Amino acid sequence: MAALLPSASVLQFTAKGPFLLLLACVYRYSSKELDVDLIKISFFGQRIRFQYKPLVVKAMCAGSPSANSQKKKVWVWTEKKEVMTAAVERGWNTFIFHSDCRELAAEWSSIALLFPLFIEEGGLFDGEHMKIASFFEISSPEQLEKLQPLNEQAENVVVNLLDWQAIPAENIVAAIQGSEKTVFAISKTSSEAQMFLEALEHGLGGVVLKTEDVGTIIELKNYLDRRNDKGSLLELTKATVTNIQMVGMGDRVCVDLCSLMKPGEGLLVGSFARGLFLVHSECLESNYISSRPFRVNAGPVHAYVAVPGGKTGYLSELKAGKEVIVVNQNGMQRTAVIGRVKIETRPLILVEAKRDQDNQTSYSILLQNAETVALVSSSGASGHQRTAIPVTSLKLGDEILLRVQGGARHTGIEIEEFIVEK
Repeated sequence: MAALLPSASVLQFTAKGPFLLLLACVYRYSSKELDVDLIKISFFGQRIRFQYKPLVVKAMCAGSPSANSQKKKVWVWTEKKEVMTAAVERGWNTFIFHSDCRELAAEWSSIALLFPLFIEEGGLFDGEHMKIASFFEISSPEQLEKLQPLNEQAENVVVNLLDWQAIPAENIVAAIQGSEKTVFAISKTSSEAQMFLEALEHGLGGVVLKTEDVGTIIELKNYLDRRNDKGSLLELTKATVTNIQMVGMGDRVCVDLCSLMKPGEGLLVGSFARGLFLVHSECLESNYISSRPFRVNAGPVHAYVAVPGGKTGYLSELKAGKEVIVVNQNGMQRTAVIGRVKIETRPLILVEAKRDQDNQTSYSILLQNAETVALVSSSGASGHQRTAIPVTSLKLGDEILLRVQGGARHTGIEIEEFIVEK
């Protein structure tokens, strides 16, 4: 929910002791972030003046030591109140204004916790005229070559690429590599922002989203939520195979991704959303067919598959350009773009499994009966480590990995509802 205050971003307090410190922490809902607003302290006799300065601290995800380095910042440039509200509700509180828009900044600061910055004298300044960022307008590759962020005193650098298509996002990322400054590029759409944040894998440290469209705010936030999920852990549990049965023919789906998978990685798929099996990719060598590390032979068209945002979709709904969640045997997840989907009629096999702690609930999946189709297991029945068990070699009692979650779904979103599926 938005952090709304009945006052501006500069507050006055009376000191009752030799030292007073204000540390305002706001937890952003639906994200793994903490905003710590601390901050500038000025003494005026017995008065203390606090000014909010946003410092974003990334909560470390288990198993992802580089999570901090992946954090991207977003500043917003708008004159539309609805856009401001949407941004604040999503945890973005740094806004850029022209120097002649101070009244608008003051009005918005009276209803929401904002940190306004004003464009003047070649930089971005806060309400106390402290320089927060340097500001450059660049219209040619030659001007970009002359940009020297390291020489700037401000910790942030905002670059307005007046014709950014003439200066690819990769060029600006390459130009500022090695700089400890946080470099922002002004973007007018969510897709432009994504290009700047992803260029050359690392991308820029942030973007200034200049928009009057609420939808652009929502799109970029959804993208960043998906990005922040990368490297976080999903809880996988062991389940024991209780039934294996040939069931005849069906339309199965091969999902070909635009990225390669490693041993232990695959897609979460299941007949019921309450339990998704980790189906291994075809990255392993086989005597029957060449390795295809971009492919998962995922199951029939009716099956659920995990997609970004904690949602599920039907395999039949997947198509080129959509995203799915790739997970490894440790539960580490990342998003991947689909390049192609192949639906063909093939013989199917039914696999059912139960967890030791829940012998009443059965989980099931149907898969093509082929040697290249496998489920992921942490260990075999004999105790020897093995990554994948082909369905043609699967036996009763084998342990496979399962993602257990709520069963009731509405348009792929988990809901609380009575449901019976069998």
